[in-house]
Amino acid sequence: MSTAFDHPTYNYSVVRAFTIMTVVWGVVGMAIGVLIASQLVWPGLLADIPYLHFGRLRPLHTNAVIFGFGGSALFATSYYVVQRTTQTRLFSEVLSGFTFWGWQIIIVAAAITLPLGYTQTKEYAELEWPIDILITLVWVAYAINFFGTIAKRKMKHIYVANWFYGAFIITVAVLHIGNSAVIPVSAFKSYSVYSGAADAMVQWWYGHNAVGFFLTAGFLGMMYYFVPKQTGRPVFSYRLSIVHFWALISLYIWAGPHHLHYTALPNWTQSLGMVMSLILLAPSWGGMINGVMTLSGAWHKLRHDPILRFLVVSLSFYGMSTFEGPMMSIKTVNALSHYTDWTIGHVHAGALGWVAMVSIGAVYHMLPALYGMKPGQMYSTRLINTHFWLATIGTVLYIASMWVNGIMQGLMWRAFNDDGSLTYTFVEAVDASYPGWFVRVLGGAVFLLGMLLMSYNTYMTVRQASKSEPNSLKTDAQPA
Repeated sequence: MSTAFDHPTYNYSVVRAFTIMTVVWGVVGMAIGVLIASQLVWPGLLADIPYLHFGRLRPLHTNAVIFGFGGSALFATSYYVVQRTTQTRLFSEVLSGFTFWGWQIIIVAAAITLPLGYTQTKEYAELEWPIDILITLVWVAYAINFFGTIAKRKMKHIYVANWFYGAFIITVAVLHIGNSAVIPVSAFKSYSVYSGAADAMVQWWYGHNAVGFFLTAGFLGMMYYFVPKQTGRPVFSYRLSIVHFWALISLYIWAGPHHLHYTALPNWTQSLGMVMSLILLAPSWGGMINGVMTLSGAWHKLRHDPILRFLVVSLSFYGMSTFEGPMMSIKTVNALSHYTDWTIGHVHAGALGWVAMVSIGAVYHMLPALYGMKPGQMYSTRLINTHFWLATIGTVLYIASMWVNGIMQGLMWRAFNDDGSLTYTFVEAVDASYPGWFVRVLGGAVFLLGMLLMSYNTYMTVRQASKSEPNSLKTDAQPA
């Protein structure tokens, strides 16, 4: 059903729906994150309720923030960007609706089955086989809708953001199907077709590339559209963006074995993962530099544009986490960092600093356009600015506490007495970690407060738009 806000050319209804759910799942997923972080500080918290046990809520947290929040942001922005850069409506109204409702059903199914204990126990791929089948169907519909839109584009050129979105869609499909190959034994139980070290290798081929393509390539597509648009300047180097694309997708797929250093995986495979991870630094920083340098001649806009601050600071965190990742893949560094909170800090430098911030900036950019308002006409710019500082402070508190904890844990675990016995027991390392875990709860709570402000600002913006006559919208004539 059309509304007063519908653009005469574009399908904005599905973009609006995914944008709103981005905010909803962001609040839900991050609230669960604060809860499970609190359970590590206060172990008795909800300990008598099996469905709210840390072991069951932790995968729900990752699924809600990665696939609920991040996935909805990717659907929303890719559908928005592909229409505006091809100057044509989405390929299919039916497929658009199916992808929205199908994706929300998947996240709700995760919220039901994971607390009940139904899981494949694979990182970022815990959902059991019936839900995996629905994921496949939704993803195929998504691919047809996205590439079908590009096929009927009204301009010859395919803007680089769509290259990144396209690579993310294709690669995630291959990863999901490959890693989810199982033998079902009941309605909610299955066993992987792989075994032993091969199963671990396939899992981390999937797991790291879920980071590499779902949480990096897709969000780089977001960056290549929204940073130039919010800045009001073209991409610093279009040639560099193409080099960035081909180098990134060629190298990322090989980096997974660095999760399995000092395991049963063959040594040459571990070394290959390390080398590819180190080489990956070059295209990652090339993309980061390209995004930051897009502000050349427009740095003054950061003084009064909190949306642009979100986008630019997200690039800083992207550069930092893509330096840290290759460094942590070096075997000697990994011997200290693996299994410690340093890894958690690294993950959240990317998840909160990069993925969340660039998504938040994109949502703030899109909302006025989606509801027929002038650019930047959110309910409250002051709330956006407050949200930016809460997000930044929360992220820094979180990752700094995990860095300190992680290095401390690694050093304590590898400390030996002259007779070869351990200097510290594991329990002593846990006890020493409590101050850092408390700071993590504080940082997560500060970030969550920012998301709550965003949800209020979004609600009031939509409400304000519904009470006023929307401005006429014009087709975006330029590819970026």
